[in-house]
Amino acid sequence: MNESTLGVLLVVAGYLSGSIPFGVIVTRLFLGVDVRKVGSGNIGATNVARAGGKKVAIPVFILDVVKAVVPILVARRVMAGQPNAELWTTIVAVAALSGHVFPVWLGFNGGKGVATGLGVFFVLEPVAAIAGFAVWIGVYLTVKVSSVGSLGGTAVCAITVFILHGARAPMSWAGLAIAAIIFYRHKENIRRLVTGEETKV
Repeated sequence: MNESTLGVLLVVAGYLSGSIPFGVIVTRLFLGVDVRKVGSGNIGATNVARAGGKKVAIPVFILDVVKAVVPILVARRVMAGQPNAELWTTIVAVAALSGHVFPVWLGFNGGKGVATGLGVFFVLEPVAAIAGFAVWIGVYLTVKVSSVGSLGGTAVCAITVFILHGARAPMSWAGLAIAAIIFYRHKENIRRLVTGEETKV
């Protein structure tokens, strides 16, 4: 199998892995509710916490991270030694994030990508992931607004990757693309922050 065919298969697998709606699955199995009909209607861990508290939100958060980590690690191993291994691995990473945000199973209306994005950064550049996670937690604990912590952490992740790897590295541009997708999915949160309507969690 040539590199291009293998790369495309890995990208599709990455998207499908990212598109697994763990928020919907876990809340249905353990709470008997559809998280899309609770709170903001989002399938991510923050809204899952509204539906059932930390006991279900934490597993969803972890699963949303892992569903990005696994396909990227697989791609990195399978593509090892190929001329464009880094590029394909980076594309798989973006595909996994896109699967979470735009899952085919839910009419392309998924989560906001923060936990899955953290999983992506954790593999591509752990230093960026740690920095972003620290900012996310620190801002959230300070202002008690989940979206502010999420956006701040995402921005720090993307900026850190770019600083560490420069403009020639595919992962630097992937980081910016992921940040752009996450910010786009938070457009309503940003609007509410501007108008002072965003609620604390």
